[in-house]
Amino acid sequence: MTKAQSHTPSRPWEDMNSGVVRDAIDPAHLGHAEISPAGRFEAGSYASFTLTYTAGKFGIDDSGSLRICFRFASDQGNPQFEDPAGAGFCTVEASNGATLQLRWDPKGNVRPWDRTLWIKVVKGFLQEGDKIIARFGVTDHGGPGMRLQTFCEETFEFRVLADPIATFNFQPLPVQPTIAIVPGPPERFVAVLPTLRRPGEGFALKLKGEDKWGNPSDRCRGVFRLEADRPIEGLPESVTFANGAFSVTVPDLRIAEPGKVSITIRDEAGAIVARTNPLLVEDVDLVHFWADLHGQSEETIGTGSAREYFAFARDKAWVDACGHQGNDFQITDEFWEELNRITAEFDAPGAFIALPGYEWSGNTSLGGDRNVFFPEEGRRIRRSSHALIGDRSGVDTDCFTAGELFEALARDEEFDTICYAHCGGRYADIRIAHDGRFERSVEVHSSWGTFEWLLHDALKLGYRVGVVANSDGHKGRPGASYPGAGKFGAIGGLTCFNMPELTRPALLDCMRKRRHYGTTGGDAGRMAISLTTGFDAPAAIYHDDPALGPATSHPAREAMMGDIVHLPEGDAQLAVSIEAKSPIERVDIFNGLELVETIRPYAPEDLGARIRLHWEGAEYRGRFRQVIWDGGATVSDNTIEAAVPINFLNRDKSLDRVSAREIRWEALTTGNAGGADLVLSDASAGTLAVRTPLISFDIPIREIGFEDTVYDASAELPRFLKLFRLPDENRSRSLRFSRALMVEGGRDNPVYIRVTLEDGTRAWTSPVYIFR
Repeated sequence: MTKAQSHTPSRPWEDMNSGVVRDAIDPAHLGHAEISPAGRFEAGSYASFTLTYTAGKFGIDDSGSLRICFRFASDQGNPQFEDPAGAGFCTVEASNGATLQLRWDPKGNVRPWDRTLWIKVVKGFLQEGDKIIARFGVTDHGGPGMRLQTFCEETFEFRVLADPIATFNFQPLPVQPTIAIVPGPPERFVAVLPTLRRPGEGFALKLKGEDKWGNPSDRCRGVFRLEADRPIEGLPESVTFANGAFSVTVPDLRIAEPGKVSITIRDEAGAIVARTNPLLVEDVDLVHFWADLHGQSEETIGTGSAREYFAFARDKAWVDACGHQGNDFQITDEFWEELNRITAEFDAPGAFIALPGYEWSGNTSLGGDRNVFFPEEGRRIRRSSHALIGDRSGVDTDCFTAGELFEALARDEEFDTICYAHCGGRYADIRIAHDGRFERSVEVHSSWGTFEWLLHDALKLGYRVGVVANSDGHKGRPGASYPGAGKFGAIGGLTCFNMPELTRPALLDCMRKRRHYGTTGGDAGRMAISLTTGFDAPAAIYHDDPALGPATSHPAREAMMGDIVHLPEGDAQLAVSIEAKSPIERVDIFNGLELVETIRPYAPEDLGARIRLHWEGAEYRGRFRQVIWDGGATVSDNTIEAAVPINFLNRDKSLDRVSAREIRWEALTTGNAGGADLVLSDASAGTLAVRTPLISFDIPIREIGFEDTVYDASAELPRFLKLFRLPDENRSRSLRFSRALMVEGGRDNPVYIRVTLEDGTRAWTSPVYIFR
């Protein structure tokens, strides 16, 4: 068989997830399976397949079973057995007429192969050579077929496990049938520049096409013109995409003088296909480097190999730094050694940083998930358990609680280790355990949603932490992790690090000092944000928290995001600048949990006939946090001229203009936000009625104004819907302001901002912690 037809596990850690007594039956006697058709199929497309299992030496006894399993990360359509004309219709039969019982169970096998079609022989049996034929996506009755997963994978497995002797010991076939899932044609183009560089410093323009699901496409072709809004040394007039290329890089660009620049990309007909984020050129000590330090590959619960994971981050997502954070209870010693070899190979100072580490994946009651980062390879992995590792020789180094992890790091004086608290399936409960000597930041956004409550927990408890955002992606696309289909509704986040150079020591130093900000990702997420505080009296700046023990400081009259500042007397002034690709909707200034002020780049007199309908929230902190916002809106005595979706990032969700007076939508949030802009024919006439499962209301349109009208249904976590009015066109992509700060004595003053762009993108800076 070709690679597109079968897959034989070659890595010693790959079969650790089968949940079997290894080699209880000689694998050669288990039988074999084939898939038809084989080959390459477009991501997210509909297709039909026939999987034929041929029984081996033992056949399959009465009450024996097959499992056909798919990865947890896959968002392909589920098989169904009730509607022959529907998507995903599936049939299964035995060649000898044996009676089969079918069950689809999304948690029917050991992770990562959770998603399971269970086929049980309930009357009769199979002999050697008899077959079970499973048809996925049957189209005989008018159905469209089975929708494939929306992200690419060279060896997408239909993983078959057999229990021929009816002992409930399922073993994987030695050769697995596979297909290749490949990108579709480009639906849009993405162009990226750095966000902050020094005069005369080299940089690159990078350009790619993405298919409808966000996969970089190798089906781009043509000539594209490049138009910069100020001269760039080395910038050609055009670039050419050759068919088969995933991206184009224009290297060795320079700008001699300080300023701001962006580049517009046009196709051969002159139409604009992309614009870059703005690049600031300034004479500064620290410049910006972008990273996604949190995701997984197929060796744990993700997609694609760890080597492919780092290559995607570097070559297709264009992040400057990346980390691999596999679940510790799936990382064997062999895979840990392999991961260390891969990070050492990919780490290239000045070009790309690969950071060693893993995810400590303890149960929520034991502290919840933590990212662990090391400055070098060869460090000890302290697992939360050996749940999916058969070899228990290293169990004596396990740390079952987050507190034990921090204690072990301190006992062994590994103070160069850095941890983040984050929320995925399990959430980090920093009320149970936290150690600021190691745990320097909290992750407020990922593909799983937005988790501002984790920062709020830290502030309530008096912890001094920074803010990061990453993807926690499982789809093999670190740095550009789109939600695809299914239950995900957020783009993976990015973190911008303020560093003097692109090296591991500089990155780790920045992480320790919390001098970074996180965004909700996407190309609009690469915004340039500066937050500083100036003081009119002498101040002392700490980078290690003096509340945790002896810490050094230095005198200064200015601090930046992440700094801990002792200001015995005098006043403080906040200075903020933002340069963004999308118009700025608002900037919220916080002092701890207090919202001090909301700044908008427009005034009440600028408002028009555009109404923003905004929904946001999560059900609770754990896995099943989705809030369903399916619903609609109608206007009376007015008409809706246009309805623009905001953050409808999951292509399974939609907003439709049913008529001139009504829109309907399907939407969900997992702590993040979504919504719609309604452009009305009359700015003030009539009434707006909104209906959702959680919140419904009627409001006169004239009452919707500059300030938010909030309908709150918060429970354990915030859940709310709000309305406000926007200018008909907002062109404000730059914003600079300063504010006097009220520094209260007797407590921390954690000052930070949250930026919201009109397209729904958000960013949070690490706080400056000021105390008297």
